[in-house]
Amino acid sequence: MKYDFLNDKEQSYLIAWHGSLDSNRGERARLRRAENSKDILLTNAFFNFLQKVPDKFPEKLFEENRLFVSAVLAGLLSHVKPNNTTLRFAQQLATPIDGKKAPMSELRFQQLQKSQTTDDFYRRIIRAIRLLNGNVNIISLANDIIHWHQEYEHQLDRQPSKRLAVRWATDYFTALPKNSD
Repeated sequence: MKYDFLNDKEQSYLIAWHGSLDSNRGERARLRRAENSKDILLTNAFFNFLQKVPDKFPEKLFEENRLFVSAVLAGLLSHVKPNNTTLRFAQQLATPIDGKKAPMSELRFQQLQKSQTTDDFYRRIIRAIRLLNGNVNIISLANDIIHWHQEYEHQLDRQPSKRLAVRWATDYFTALPKNSD
Protein backbone atom coordinates (compact mmCIF):
# COMPACT_ATOMS: atom_id res chain seq x y z
CA MET A 1 0.00 0.00 0.00
CA LYS A 2 1.23 3.49 -0.81
CA TYR A 3 0.69 6.31 1.66
CA ASP A 4 1.13 9.79 0.31
CA PHE A 5 1.50 11.81 3.50
CA LEU A 6 3.57 9.71 5.90
CA ASN A 7 7.09 8.60 5.11
CA ASP A 8 8.50 5.34 6.52
CA LYS A 9 10.15 7.05 9.48
CA GLU A 10 6.94 8.87 10.44
CA GLN A 11 4.98 5.62 10.15
CA SER A 12 7.43 3.96 12.54
CA TYR A 13 7.10 6.81 15.05
CA LEU A 14 3.32 6.61 14.91
CA ILE A 15 3.26 2.83 15.39
CA ALA A 16 5.72 3.09 18.31
CA TRP A 17 3.69 5.86 19.96
CA HIS A 18 0.46 3.89 19.56
CA GLY A 19 2.14 0.84 21.11
CA SER A 20 3.25 2.96 24.06
CA LEU A 21 -0.41 3.72 24.86
CA ASP A 22 -0.86 0.11 25.98
CA SER A 23 1.53 0.73 28.88
CA ASN A 24 0.16 4.20 29.61
CA ARG A 25 -3.59 3.81 29.86
CA GLY A 26 -3.97 7.15 31.63
CA GLU A 27 -2.77 9.02 28.54
CA ARG A 28 -5.02 6.92 26.32
CA ALA A 29 -7.99 7.71 28.57
CA ARG A 30 -7.26 11.46 28.58
CA LEU A 31 -7.07 11.51 24.79
CA ARG A 32 -10.26 9.47 24.44
CA ARG A 33 -12.19 11.77 26.77
CA ALA A 34 -11.58 14.80 24.57
CA GLU A 35 -14.97 15.85 23.23
CA ASN A 36 -13.55 17.41 20.11
CA SER A 37 -10.26 17.84 18.35
CA LYS A 38 -9.50 21.21 19.97
CA ASP A 39 -9.71 19.72 23.47
CA ILE A 40 -6.77 17.45 22.69
CA LEU A 41 -4.49 20.47 22.35
CA LEU A 42 -5.00 21.14 26.07
CA THR A 43 -3.89 17.71 27.33
CA ASN A 44 -0.53 16.65 28.67
CA ALA A 45 -1.00 13.39 26.75
CA PHE A 46 -0.85 15.33 23.49
CA PHE A 47 2.41 17.02 24.45
CA ASN A 48 3.84 13.59 25.26
CA PHE A 49 2.80 12.56 21.74
CA LEU A 50 4.66 15.56 20.30
CA GLN A 51 7.82 14.50 22.14
CA LYS A 52 7.71 11.07 20.48
CA VAL A 53 7.35 12.26 16.89
CA PRO A 54 9.73 14.37 14.76
CA ASP A 55 9.57 18.17 15.02
CA LYS A 56 8.00 18.59 11.60
CA PHE A 57 5.45 15.80 11.86
CA PRO A 58 3.93 15.10 9.39
CA GLU A 59 6.54 16.50 7.05
CA LYS A 60 4.26 16.87 4.00
CA LEU A 61 1.67 18.89 5.87
CA PHE A 62 1.44 22.67 5.59
CA GLU A 63 3.10 24.33 8.59
CA GLU A 64 0.00 26.17 9.81
CA ASN A 65 -1.99 22.91 10.13
CA ARG A 66 0.71 20.70 11.63
CA LEU A 67 -0.09 21.12 15.34
CA PHE A 68 -3.85 20.80 14.96
CA VAL A 69 -3.68 17.76 12.66
CA SER A 70 -1.19 16.11 15.02
CA ALA A 71 -3.71 16.61 17.84
CA VAL A 72 -6.46 15.06 15.74
CA LEU A 73 -4.22 12.09 14.94
CA ALA A 74 -3.35 11.55 18.61
CA GLY A 75 -6.99 11.79 19.66
CA LEU A 76 -8.39 9.49 16.99
CA LEU A 77 -5.61 6.90 17.20
CA SER A 78 -6.14 6.64 20.97
CA HIS A 79 -9.45 4.93 20.10
CA VAL A 80 -7.68 2.26 18.01
CA LYS A 81 -6.88 -0.98 19.82
CA PRO A 82 -4.92 -3.43 17.65
CA ASN A 83 -3.29 -2.35 14.41
CA ASN A 84 -4.91 -4.27 11.55
CA THR A 85 -2.69 -3.85 8.49
CA THR A 86 -4.54 -6.17 6.12
CA LEU A 87 -6.89 -3.61 4.57
CA ARG A 88 -7.09 0.13 4.11
CA PHE A 89 -9.44 2.05 6.40
CA ALA A 90 -12.35 2.46 3.92
CA GLN A 91 -12.08 -1.21 2.93
CA GLN A 92 -12.37 -2.16 6.60
CA LEU A 93 -15.59 -0.16 6.86
CA ALA A 94 -17.15 -2.35 4.16
CA THR A 95 -15.68 -5.74 5.12
CA PRO A 96 -17.99 -7.75 7.40
CA ILE A 97 -16.52 -8.62 10.79
CA ASP A 98 -19.13 -11.23 11.77
CA GLY A 99 -21.90 -12.11 9.40
CA LYS A 100 -22.84 -10.58 6.07
CA LYS A 101 -23.23 -6.88 6.85
CA ALA A 102 -20.61 -4.20 6.44
CA PRO A 103 -19.67 -2.57 9.78
CA MET A 104 -20.61 0.86 8.39
CA SER A 105 -23.76 1.30 6.35
CA GLU A 106 -23.60 3.03 3.00
CA LEU A 107 -25.57 5.99 4.42
CA ARG A 108 -23.16 6.50 7.33
CA PHE A 109 -20.22 6.09 4.97
CA GLN A 110 -21.58 8.84 2.73
CA GLN A 111 -22.13 11.07 5.78
CA LEU A 112 -18.51 10.49 6.80
CA GLN A 113 -17.33 11.46 3.34
CA LYS A 114 -19.40 14.64 3.39
CA SER A 115 -18.26 15.87 6.82
CA GLN A 116 -18.47 19.66 6.76
CA THR A 117 -16.42 20.59 9.83
CA THR A 118 -13.39 19.21 11.63
CA ASP A 119 -15.50 18.39 14.69
CA ASP A 120 -18.07 16.57 12.55
CA PHE A 121 -15.28 14.60 10.86
CA TYR A 122 -13.71 13.81 14.25
CA ARG A 123 -16.97 12.44 15.70
CA ARG A 124 -17.71 10.36 12.62
CA ILE A 125 -14.23 8.84 12.54
CA ILE A 126 -14.60 7.87 16.21
CA ARG A 127 -17.94 6.23 15.34
CA ALA A 128 -16.26 4.38 12.45
CA ILE A 129 -13.45 3.14 14.70
CA ARG A 130 -16.03 1.88 17.20
CA LEU A 131 -17.95 0.08 14.46
CA LEU A 132 -14.69 -1.74 13.68
CA ASN A 133 -14.25 -2.60 17.38
CA GLY A 134 -11.08 -0.50 17.37
CA ASN A 135 -9.39 -2.90 14.96
CA VAL A 136 -8.09 -0.38 12.41
CA ASN A 137 -5.10 0.06 10.11
CA ILE A 138 -3.28 2.87 11.93
CA ILE A 139 -1.17 4.06 9.03
CA SER A 140 -4.06 4.03 6.57
CA LEU A 141 -6.28 5.94 9.00
CA ALA A 142 -3.54 8.46 9.81
CA ASN A 143 -2.87 9.07 6.13
CA ASP A 144 -6.59 9.53 5.47
CA ILE A 145 -6.94 11.98 8.36
CA ILE A 146 -4.06 14.06 7.02
CA HIS A 147 -5.48 13.86 3.49
CA TRP A 148 -8.92 14.99 4.67
CA HIS A 149 -7.43 17.97 6.51
CA GLN A 150 -5.36 18.96 3.48
CA GLU A 151 -8.47 18.96 1.32
CA TYR A 152 -10.53 20.75 3.99
CA GLU A 153 -7.99 23.55 4.47
CA HIS A 154 -6.89 23.84 0.85
CA GLN A 155 -8.24 23.24 -2.59
CA LEU A 156 -9.23 19.76 -3.77
CA ASP A 157 -6.85 18.11 -6.20
CA ARG A 158 -7.76 18.75 -9.83
CA GLN A 159 -7.51 15.04 -10.59
CA PRO A 160 -10.53 13.28 -9.08
CA SER A 161 -8.53 10.04 -8.67
CA LYS A 162 -6.30 11.82 -6.13
CA ARG A 163 -9.20 12.97 -3.95
CA LEU A 164 -9.87 11.20 -0.69
CA ALA A 165 -13.59 10.79 -1.31
CA VAL A 166 -12.95 9.00 -4.61
CA ARG A 167 -10.31 6.70 -3.11
CA TRP A 168 -12.56 5.94 -0.13
CA ALA A 169 -15.55 5.23 -2.38
CA THR A 170 -13.46 2.92 -4.55
CA ASP A 171 -12.11 1.06 -1.51
CA TYR A 172 -15.49 0.87 0.23
CA PHE A 173 -17.65 -0.22 -2.70
CA THR A 174 -15.17 -2.77 -4.03
CA ALA A 175 -14.94 -4.37 -0.56
CA LEU A 176 -18.69 -4.23 0.10
CA PRO A 177 -20.27 -7.71 0.04
CA LYS A 178 -22.20 -8.27 -3.17
CA ASN A 179 -25.44 -9.32 -1.48
CA SER A 180 -25.73 -6.36 0.88
CA ASP A 181 -28.42 -3.77 0.22
